[in-house]
Amino acid sequence: MSDEHGETVESDDGTPAGEDVEAGTDADAGADVDAAAGEAAGETEGTDEANETAPVEAVADRVADEDAEAVAAEIVELREQVAALKTERDDLEDRLRRKAAEFQNYKKRQEKRREEIRERATESLVEELLEVRDNLDRALKQEADADIRDGVEATFRGLDEVLAGEGVEPIEPSPGTEVDPTRHEVLLSVDSDQPAGTVAEVHRPGYEMAGKVLRPAQVTVAEGDGE
Repeated sequence: MSDEHGETVESDDGTPAGEDVEAGTDADAGADVDAAAGEAAGETEGTDEANETAPVEAVADRVADEDAEAVAAEIVELREQVAALKTERDDLEDRLRRKAAEFQNYKKRQEKRREEIRERATESLVEELLEVRDNLDRALKQEADADIRDGVEATFRGLDEVLAGEGVEPIEPSPGTEVDPTRHEVLLSVDSDQPAGTVAEVHRPGYEMAGKVLRPAQVTVAEGDGE
């Protein structure tokens, strides 16, 4: 404000008369708010740092409060425990490797033993068949006019005994038996008194061993109605 002489008149607090006092107050208030925010931010950062360093300080305080020798002894004990655990782990791994190697050796021994059993079984069968061959050879060496039928029949019975001893059984279906494709080989259909589709006659016997068909029996099948 200017007086009647045109000079500026100041108020008692030094503020030029007539200026917006409230504007100045708002500026001061804004500055106060910024300052408070800065202080709050600083306090927050300080809190985060304090939270991060709290565990370290706690450990440091614990070490500081305890006797140095006790702490050193505890560290030595922990190291010994770690070393013992590593030793135990290495021992278990070594034992596992040995067991695996032993198992592989066991499998090899069992396979070799089975192979030896098969070889011995084959040798035993061949030895028995050689006896049958010797009997046939003796029969053929008889005089040309000699009756060798009895000798051949005896040899034949001996061969059957050898096969039976090895668990070999003949497959000889009776006439009229239903045809089994897994055990019978049909050669042809023939006129027969047997029901149609059944075995008419065995052309060649088959054999099975331990439930496995070594060769099927060759048969003819009746094609009539059997009437």
